[in-house]
Amino acid sequence: MADSDSLEARFSCLLDAARRDPSPQRSERDRRLAALDALLRENAGPIAEAVCRDFGHRSPAETRLLELFPSYQAIAHARRHLARWMRPQRRRVALWFQPGRAEVRYQPLGAVGVIVPWNYPVYLAVGPLAAALAAGNRALIKMSEFTPATASLLAGLVAQYFSADEVSIVEGDASVAHAFSQLPFDHLLFTGSTAVGRHVMRAAAENLTPVTLELGGKSPAIIGPQLLSAGGFDKAVERIVVGKCLNAGQTCIAPDYVLLPAGQENAFVDAARRVLAACYPDIGNTPDYTAVVNERHYARLCGYVDEARAQGAEVLELAPGVAPDAVAHRLPPLVLLKVNDGMRVMQEEIFGPLLPLVAYDHFDQAIAFVNARPRPLALYFFDSDRVRIERVLNETVTGGVTINDTLMHVAQDDLPFGGVGPSGMGCYHGFEGFETFSSKKAVFHQSRLSGIGLFKPPYGKRFERLIRLLLR
Repeated sequence: MADSDSLEARFSCLLDAARRDPSPQRSERDRRLAALDALLRENAGPIAEAVCRDFGHRSPAETRLLELFPSYQAIAHARRHLARWMRPQRRRVALWFQPGRAEVRYQPLGAVGVIVPWNYPVYLAVGPLAAALAAGNRALIKMSEFTPATASLLAGLVAQYFSADEVSIVEGDASVAHAFSQLPFDHLLFTGSTAVGRHVMRAAAENLTPVTLELGGKSPAIIGPQLLSAGGFDKAVERIVVGKCLNAGQTCIAPDYVLLPAGQENAFVDAARRVLAACYPDIGNTPDYTAVVNERHYARLCGYVDEARAQGAEVLELAPGVAPDAVAHRLPPLVLLKVNDGMRVMQEEIFGPLLPLVAYDHFDQAIAFVNARPRPLALYFFDSDRVRIERVLNETVTGGVTINDTLMHVAQDDLPFGGVGPSGMGCYHGFEGFETFSSKKAVFHQSRLSGIGLFKPPYGKRFERLIRLLLR
């Protein structure tokens, strides 16, 4: 737990250090990235155990796959490309200013803040931190109060692997998070819900702190109108169901609902049941299936189902006969048919193992359905037709897209990750993360042979001849 005084002290420690050493050398940045990598690799077991405790049960295999592996990759990518990223970028100089020279230099912003959500408490702390360290910054990280075991473990580990003026972990509840967002950071990155993101941005605005908001929303999966042969439909269902069930759907880019050709709803359910039976033969007991993080979110998801059913939705079990476990917060996946826009399950980000199916008669309707709603963080399209793929890419606006799979774009270190409008602001990962946490300084080197002196006062006949030539 952190009070306002300790928050201020920690922030001041980082800020003072950043001002004393405003542009760390590449060797120092690489050392910090190596320390972050060592922290994760040398404590992978305890980290997975802590995350599992926080969730009631989180599959250790999923923690290794979805948190540790991408964290290692992000760090390795930054270390591999750091020298090139730090190199000043030459820019072209207009004819009238030659033989001058122009460049852009990337400078650290200083002391940055990261607010981490509960659903991926390791990766969503490490990913932004790797970018911030690569850019030469110091970082203060606020962990979620819903993952206290992970927060406590990481706080202790960070204190072992980093000095207090390099990286510091903050624990505490929503009041601490509010105080955290009011600190005058040089940059603040928040990952979480759109509603909380508004509060974070409002608090940051008081200090004119620039923000990156990684939010969420309802990410659609669209099955193309002719994806019915050569196993294409079944493969699409498999990728959607697997993407939905990872972390029990508690993923900001999980497929939130499916748009599919009318008449294929039952075929989708049949294929989904086969996929689930193959992946989770005993879903009520398997360690491979993750629990809903806490009672509050379990009750929220059950509330969506109860309301939808009361309003006429058909709720189908993908694991027939396996009942939800309210004590362990284990909720087997459910498909919802006959949904409408008045249901909360179609209004709010689901963030759990519920999957509404929405039928369309014509492909234009699927695109229109997506475009009539807030811009999503991710979109998934399953089709082999290049024309339709290009239509989806060109006619929808979304943070990222994966074609013929789900989630995969977020795992590409050389692609930016971020949302649009209600699903986010700004981006990071790879070079874009380095850029987010850097100040792009424009530098112009004037030449001794510059002719700019010809344009100084007094503005006589020579000036008039030159300005006419300049403006023609």
